[in-house]
Amino acid sequence: MTLPKFLSRVANATVLTAISLAVASPSKAASSAPAHRPNVLVILTDEQFADALSCRQGDRYLRTPNMDSLAARGVSFTRAYVANPLCVPSRTAMLTGRYPHETGVQTNEAGQFDPAKFPTMGTYFQRAGYDTGYVGKWHLAIPAEDSAVSGFNYAANLIRNTQGGDAGTPPAVAEFLNRKRDRPFLLVASFLNPHNICEWARGQKLPDGDIGPPPPPENCPPAPVNRAPQNGEPEAVDFARRSYVSSPQFPVAGYDEAKWRQYRWAYYRMIELTDALLGQVLASLAASGHADDTLIVFTSDHGDCQGAHGWNQKQVLYEESLRVPFMVVPPHGTRPGTSDRLVHTGVDLVPTLLDYAGIAKPRALPGFSQRSPVEGANEPDPRRFVVVSNHLVQGVPLLGITMKPAGRGLIGVRYKYCVYDQGKNRESLVDLQNDPGETRNLAGEPASAEVLNQHRTMLMDWSREMHDTAFPYVAPGAGSGTKTPLTKS
Repeated sequence: MTLPKFLSRVANATVLTAISLAVASPSKAASSAPAHRPNVLVILTDEQFADALSCRQGDRYLRTPNMDSLAARGVSFTRAYVANPLCVPSRTAMLTGRYPHETGVQTNEAGQFDPAKFPTMGTYFQRAGYDTGYVGKWHLAIPAEDSAVSGFNYAANLIRNTQGGDAGTPPAVAEFLNRKRDRPFLLVASFLNPHNICEWARGQKLPDGDIGPPPPPENCPPAPVNRAPQNGEPEAVDFARRSYVSSPQFPVAGYDEAKWRQYRWAYYRMIELTDALLGQVLASLAASGHADDTLIVFTSDHGDCQGAHGWNQKQVLYEESLRVPFMVVPPHGTRPGTSDRLVHTGVDLVPTLLDYAGIAKPRALPGFSQRSPVEGANEPDPRRFVVVSNHLVQGVPLLGITMKPAGRGLIGVRYKYCVYDQGKNRESLVDLQNDPGETRNLAGEPASAEVLNQHRTMLMDWSREMHDTAFPYVAPGAGSGTKTPLTKS
């Protein structure tokens, strides 16, 4: 066992007794929740794939007892997708409840969105009389310190971009929780890790502390079975991969199975470090006396591909990049379980929080509250699919060609349909039920023509309804061989 892993487990052990006050008490029916407005605690990690939890994959290679404790007291949504698999677009969507095409924030370099037109969750709660706080990684294009703009009365240990600072988040959380107040609170606790895996792949110093050298590959987690590029992958994605691996930002071109296994080992260590800090946050919540009257939501801004299809990091519309944890623990807990209901974290988070707080949802918010499935209501899912977006913008020019394609993905109960605005072979269609690793693109196969056209129509109808006019969708019947020339730099 490495020293960092040992310290992580020790830290976990020291807080489990305190955490038990918050997460191990007997569940009560939702109707027994206090009549007064609950407190709200939102916990965010950065770059954590949905299945990177020991409650999802077992504890042979990864142990996350504190994250697991939330799953043991609430409902985990196994099909929660981000708005855009990149930090700033995803966080902007989660904080505002609006799609990236609405705010105009589709990349990390996007300009400031208008907080008067797109208020943050802090503003909604602030206006409703809540004491609002934000601690940790910010990475939004508005100033967190200006409460009139951000909506947060308290802002501390703000982590900008990728510099470290996660260790300062639990103390700042404790300071906020222990403040005297006569009104409920909304607090966001945002961690940078496991984002440090990006620096690890580049051989850089880790902002939140060294994790030690990886063990031999045979002692590391298995490499992903879907390491090969997708059969029939759209040209835009293939081009981006070849561009990325030529960049010092993504130095994984020569990775073999052994190296990917060590990559996953490092990724899991960073998740364990975050889990220990999350345990301190839960211990502070218990010590504050607010454990039973606080709604807790745990999620991440996007995932990490960890070698799937030869990718590290994010940006692509593959499951490992898009799908994240989404756990909801209502005040006094609920019957624990999982739900395969489709969730869009970008537009559903704010409505869910507002619902629990008894704050009317503004008509402009397009998402849905996930309170009903958490509380066991047997209601049909209000949506048949979720729509996500991306811009493949972080690579370098390749062979004198510049290509920064934009894409949209429509994810339904069974199929995922993706389309890009540049390149040949612009579409992909995957049967997630029979091919969860997304190894085969069905878009060019005659047997899938009917399903392909159905999903084209669904996306086009959605784009009209949601006024997503910035993206040139492929027309039904256009075929997957539609060509758009690459742009010469």
